[in-house]
Amino acid sequence: ANRVPRRHIDDSAQTGSAGVVSYPTITNWLGISLHPNTWMFVNVLSFPLTHPQASAKHALAGKTGKHLLNAFNQIPGNETEKKTTLDQALRGVLGDQIQKTSCDDYLSLIYLSIDAVTEGICSATTPFVLLGDVLDCLPLDQCDKIFSFVEENVSTWKSNSFYTAGKNYLLRMCNDLLRRLSKSQNTVFCGRIQLFLARLFPLSEKSGLNLQSQFNLDNITVFNKNEQESTLGQKHTEEKEDGMEVEEGEMGEDDAPSNFTFSSIPIDYNLYRKFWTLQDYFRNPVQCYEKFSWMTFLKYSDETLAVFKSYKLDDMQASKRKLEELRASGGEHVYFAKFLTSEKLMDLQLSDSNFRRHILLQYLILFQYLKGQVKFKSSSCVLNDDQTVWIEETTKLVYQLLREIPPDGDKFATMVEHILNTEDNWNGWKNEGCPSFVKERTVDDKPKRPTRKRQAPEDFLGKGPDRKIFMGNDELTRLWNLNQDNMEACKSDSREFMPSLDEFFAEAIEQADPANMVEDEYKVVRNPNYGWRALRLLSRRSPHFFQPTNQKFKSLADYLDSMVSKLAKELPDIPSEEIKTGEEDDDDNGDNLLKDSNDSDKMVTNNQMDEIAAKLGAEWKALASHLEMKAAELREIETDSEDVDMQAKLLLVAWQDREGAQATVDSLVNALNAAGFSQIADSLNENNSRR
Repeated sequence: ANRVPRRHIDDSAQTGSAGVVSYPTITNWLGISLHPNTWMFVNVLSFPLTHPQASAKHALAGKTGKHLLNAFNQIPGNETEKKTTLDQALRGVLGDQIQKTSCDDYLSLIYLSIDAVTEGICSATTPFVLLGDVLDCLPLDQCDKIFSFVEENVSTWKSNSFYTAGKNYLLRMCNDLLRRLSKSQNTVFCGRIQLFLARLFPLSEKSGLNLQSQFNLDNITVFNKNEQESTLGQKHTEEKEDGMEVEEGEMGEDDAPSNFTFSSIPIDYNLYRKFWTLQDYFRNPVQCYEKFSWMTFLKYSDETLAVFKSYKLDDMQASKRKLEELRASGGEHVYFAKFLTSEKLMDLQLSDSNFRRHILLQYLILFQYLKGQVKFKSSSCVLNDDQTVWIEETTKLVYQLLREIPPDGDKFATMVEHILNTEDNWNGWKNEGCPSFVKERTVDDKPKRPTRKRQAPEDFLGKGPDRKIFMGNDELTRLWNLNQDNMEACKSDSREFMPSLDEFFAEAIEQADPANMVEDEYKVVRNPNYGWRALRLLSRRSPHFFQPTNQKFKSLADYLDSMVSKLAKELPDIPSEEIKTGEEDDDDNGDNLLKDSNDSDKMVTNNQMDEIAAKLGAEWKALASHLEMKAAELREIETDSEDVDMQAKLLLVAWQDREGAQATVDSLVNALNAAGFSQIADSLNENNSRR
């Protein structure tokens, strides 16, 4: 293929309609004879690449995928071959641009590949391959910008079109970046990569979990272990006279800010050695289960925490002032992945609030591991009672010290406690084998939908002349089938009945007799259904049962007991001597409740009101004041009708509705006489006496 002149490949006279070099032309260029099958291989994989790559460049320049779509349609072969060709074309465009363009051009090409995947003309792995190529070829400062693009599009990578095809590419790309980055110089960048992976993969992804609770034993804190080489206790002036150099990141007395006051914490080599020795226990907590190591840890911890407790920080310490100055100047925070263990910095570190918080937080994390239930712990890793008590007391002391550290000590301590409580839940989840958070319903638990088969009429109507209709309930079925024609049964004369008082209350009166010794809970008056029917029967017989009374009843049963006792005295068929309930001394409420309503005032009938309204006519307002009607009610009557006879009738109806049982003929006669309508009152009396 290298022997083919370039000008012949671009010559349209030597190509077919689709820009593909024909078989006779290529044999003439090469001067050899090719088998047609061999030519097919050359045709598909070699020569058509020039056209898609040019289309990719045009698409990149125009920032649109239209050219790519046209090129995809013109490429011969099946869909897989077309996608492979376009993938190689995009990588070829990227290869031409490497080290020649800016990051924005790389991102434009990646965006173009994402659109191509969405359109279905490119492989789903192409954007990830391009990202990997770009990050491999760029320096770290430019990789930071490219990775910002990766972080912003995490939702795209998690979509169905990209996640399955690209998750391994992204994991490999992130691991390659982490190998190139320095944990001490690029701490923030490393943290961003870890956070991105946490957002990308689901929580149940075990590849990102520390299932066996392993520790980073390579994280060794180096400090001066030779007391002879220690400079603690020497004055700073002597250090300068001896020509000692100040290490990078350290601060001498003359270099300190003018507003900074050195701490008065007495520091010697023993405190320095014990303090930094604790880092080895934080690195490998399993040592605390050994008796000798635990005694050492206990001793060193007590001395360190005693220093923290004795020398407290206040809001005027240099740490807070430096933080405020840093915020005011717009400077960036500086993060260190390792502690600086120089002896000259010990005084400053113990006076720094952030440093103290780091150390105290290490204690809390260590205590959580020692007390917690970890699945992969050895059977020998068990605390005794003394160790458990010391850890609980020291935990309270650590939280107290955290609250005393400015600024916002209480808020910081509360936040740490919340995070550690959440961590306990994660530990429990890992101990259970990291079960999925999506609870799949088992096959047995899934509700089975009953197959709805249309019932035949005979299934619910029955069969034969004595067919029985099933209503879905035994009692309803019994009631429904009492009669063949229920509508006619409802119209039967036998359903129009009302029991008499003596028949209905005979059982209740018998149970009320003390001689029968029937307990209250077994009496029929305690049955709510019986009580409801009793009230209906009493209301039909006489309205006096519902008039106000001086007696107060707590329940319906108590009221019926009282009524039964009175009925027993008044019913003719049952002598009153037979019932001795102890209520012979009742007040006037014990009057004959069953006497006929003819003995009392009669209610005004509708016909009587019609006659009175016709006689009153337009003079009905003269009667309204004596019936104690309000002005608002009079206006409402006038609004409802313009006919004076109807207005008079409405007046009487409103009066009757308000008075109820007290709206008697005598009351109306008195009102008519008071209003000057004596003739109408006499006519009403005569009419009432005839009734």
